Amino acid sequence: MAINYIPLDKEKHKDMKVAVNNTFKYAKNTHLAAASIKEFAQLSSTMPIVFIKDPNADRYHVVAMLGMEQNQNLFLNGERWEGPHVPMNILRYPFDVRPDGEKLGVFIDENSEMISEDGQPLFTEAGEASDFLKNRQQFLSDLANSEMMTQRFVKQIVELDLLEEVQIRLTYENGQQRNVTGMLSINEKKLLELPDEKVLELHKSGFLGAIYAVMMSLGQLNRLVELSNSTENPIRNMQLSVVKADGTEQPAQ
Repeated sequence: MAINYIPLDKEKHKDMKVAVNNTFKYAKNTHLAAASIKEFAQLSSTMPIVFIKDPNADRYHVVAMLGMEQNQNLFLNGERWEGPHVPMNILRYPFDVRPDGEKLGVFIDENSEMISEDGQPLFTEAGEASDFLKNRQQFLSDLANSEMMTQRFVKQIVELDLLEEVQIRLTYENGQQRNVTGMLSINEKKLLELPDEKVLELHKSGFLGAIYAVMMSLGQLNRLVELSNSTENPIRNMQLSVVKADGTEQPAQ
């Protein structure tokens, strides 16, 4: 059933309950998850973090790679998550925080399988938010604040022209080869050539640490290769390269 987010309403949803579980089966077909700056340090030790460009607008987003192919989440093995960290944008489900008029509001996917009679109530008999919902609202607030800071981070990275296109060449056990494209990462040479005052500005804004977390996270591409061993067609070999302005490639440093 298609996802359908609607504003959470204490009258309409006064009897709604949400199941609490850690199966994450709703993320089975998710190969990219939006990553927010608050979680970069944690995620970088578990999964690659890259930039992608919105094909419909001149905007960039930061995402965590959960798989090498569409509809493939390598971190989800049956009902078990294979890693110590889960992106906040997966943890938030079936809730979301979105613009609602002139402010942000809490939304819920009314078609979610997590809506269950055996779940946690969202509202008390008096119509107030339950402790469960209050915790989710705080989580969503933290996520919204982190995403706003992430947008400022991305804007700074783009203005400083620090992005470069990267490409992954995969060879599978069955001999099939394919290229994973459309990703960008930080150009370390350009970063090192920044004026001292710009580096200090990045440091004081908390963005310098985020930059290095993104750069270091590419080492977790090997983790995806390792996780592919549990699939029907494991990855045998992976090569990461930088795509230069003229379209040529060179091995990533």
